[in-house]
Amino acid sequence: MSTWANLGLQDSASPLMEQLIFFHDHALLILVMITVLVGYLMFMLFFNSYINRFLLHGQLMEMIWTILPAIILLFIALPSLRLLYLLDEINEPSVTLKSIGHQWYWSYEYSDFNNVEFDSYMIPTNELANDGFRLLDVDNRIVLPMNSQIRILVTAADVIHSWTIPALGVKVDGTPGRLNQTNFFINRPGLFFGQCSEICGANHSFMPIVIESVPVNYFIKWISNNVNS
Repeated sequence: MSTWANLGLQDSASPLMEQLIFFHDHALLILVMITVLVGYLMFMLFFNSYINRFLLHGQLMEMIWTILPAIILLFIALPSLRLLYLLDEINEPSVTLKSIGHQWYWSYEYSDFNNVEFDSYMIPTNELANDGFRLLDVDNRIVLPMNSQIRILVTAADVIHSWTIPALGVKVDGTPGRLNQTNFFINRPGLFFGQCSEICGANHSFMPIVIESVPVNYFIKWISNNVNS
């Protein structure tokens, strides 16, 4: 989750988020280089008092400043397209999770197991434990196994919602009457927080998502207890 004075991206917890961070740094470096170059040229123009009275045209210069930005855009577009296809790739999932957006809470169904479904509401501030996170913690967390391919199916029951977990690089819109899917791979244990990132009402910032990543044997035990209950 984000912490105080965290101006960058959150630490990644999945290979896809690592790739997103690499692309962000790559694009940012190109932007810094362009900004420095243009800033230097503008600074020099302000203080340059020399004038060439015979200069009427400059085809070479115009060719350079037309072709060079096109080449720079290719250096951004090609990694971006590669990453776009990686994010859209659905591998063979070990677990499928279905998420249904409501106003103002989420419902979850573990489609691979019988009778494992629950609603997830934000815990109000006056009921929050001392070690809880205000406006981020929920009463029923999603429990998922680490080092496993997870498929998530997202839809909505009323208005458009968006299931977003920054640390995993996942953002899927939940649209009424439509089923969207994506996948992710959690490579470490921990708690990962997210929120609904659509702005369709006053309480959409209070639809938190909490994933609890655990080893596979703990997940099997949790599933067994919930199926039996």
